[in-house]
Amino acid sequence: MENAAEYIRRLVRGGARAHKSLGQVFLISDRVIEGIVTASTLNPDIPLVEIGPGLGVLTRVLASNMEKMWAVELDSHKIDTLKKELQGFSIDFIHQDALELNLRELWGDRKGYLVGNLPYYITSPLIMHFLDQEDVLSGMTIMVQKEVADRIAARPGSKAYGVLSVAVQISAQVTKVMDVMPSDFWPQPKVTSSVLRLDLRSYPGFDADKKSFFRVVKAAFSQRRKTLGNSLTAGLGLEKGVILKRMSEAGISDGRRAESLSIEEFQVLTKVFFP
Repeated sequence: MENAAEYIRRLVRGGARAHKSLGQVFLISDRVIEGIVTASTLNPDIPLVEIGPGLGVLTRVLASNMEKMWAVELDSHKIDTLKKELQGFSIDFIHQDALELNLRELWGDRKGYLVGNLPYYITSPLIMHFLDQEDVLSGMTIMVQKEVADRIAARPGSKAYGVLSVAVQISAQVTKVMDVMPSDFWPQPKVTSSVLRLDLRSYPGFDADKKSFFRVVKAAFSQRRKTLGNSLTAGLGLEKGVILKRMSEAGISDGRRAESLSIEEFQVLTKVFFP
C-alpha cells in the first residue's frame, strides 16, 4: 500500500483537487492515520461509517480492517475517484449531506462506530446530530479544529468551557488522542487540528429533563462575563427576585459565573427552575 503522501500526490497529478468552498484538505501523514485507526473501535462485527472520506487516504486503511463499511461524501466527483481507487474493498459510498444521515437506516438497531475528519464549518451541528443517535452509535473518532477540540474537552473553570463542553460531555466520555499540524495536510490549512475519541454513554446520575437542562445552560452562558444571577435573569426571562430565590434553594451563589459550574450543578439548577 502506498504511503499517504504518495497516494495523495498521485491522485493530485491525475487531476484531483481540494474544493476550498467545502473546506477540503487531504491528510498526508501516516502517523496521524495510524493514530486515528488505533484510537477507533474497528471490529468486523461492529458497523463502521466514515464521514468525509475525501480521496480515501484514511478510508483504505479503515476498510482493510472491516468486512464492510459505509463512507459519506458530499462531493460527487470525489465519490467517482473513491469508487475507482477502492474498488477492491467492500464499501458503500453515500452521496449525502452528513447532517441528513440516519445511522439506523444504515445498520438497523445495532450499535456502530463513526470516524471522520469533520467539515470545520459545520463541526458542532454534526457532532450534536450524531450524539442524538446514541441508541445506534457507540462512539466516534473525529478530527476537528484544535480550538473546537479544546472547547469540547474543557473542564469547569477554564475559559474554553461552555455550552459545547456541557452538551458533548453529558453524552460522551471525551479523550484527546493527538494534535495534527498543518504540515500533516495538503494543501496546508491555517489552523492546527486535533483528534478526539468520544465514547457515548449516559452521564452518571443525570436525571433532569434535557430540554430544560439546556435552556438553563444556554441562559447561563448567554452573557458569560456577567454573574450567573444576571445571566439567568436575562436568559430565562424571570424576575431577578425569583432567580435569586431559586439559586439560594439550589445552594449556588448568584455571584458565580457560568464557566465555574459543573454538569451536576447545572442539573441542580434545572431542577429548581423546572421542578
